[in-house]
Amino acid sequence: MVISLTPAAAAHIRKYAESRGQNPALRLGVRNSGCSGLAYVVELADASGPDDVVYDSEGVRLIVERKNLPYLAGTEIDYRREGLNAGFRFANPNEKASCGCGESFTV
Repeated sequence: MVISLTPAAAAHIRKYAESRGQNPALRLGVRNSGCSGLAYVVELADASGPDDVVYDSEGVRLIVERKNLPYLAGTEIDYRREGLNAGFRFANPNEKASCGCGESFTV
């Protein structure tokens, strides 16, 4: 299953990466955190490694370490601005539950 970006998320990543003089590439992963167990990790990436899977979505490279694929397969990443709040939103079909604050999830 592919991991994908909405056009809004891709535009935000491209704008941010280009302002820093980087190619638009995003590393996506998970880490143990929060009351539900896992939290998303999102950061700009310079390169991929031998244990990474690379997707292209909306002209942005998405880099995911192979061990994180079971948690992220099929996820669509959106970027939304709502009032004073802005950030990525994850539509993850593997998510079984999330904490009340939305900071962590479980599969």
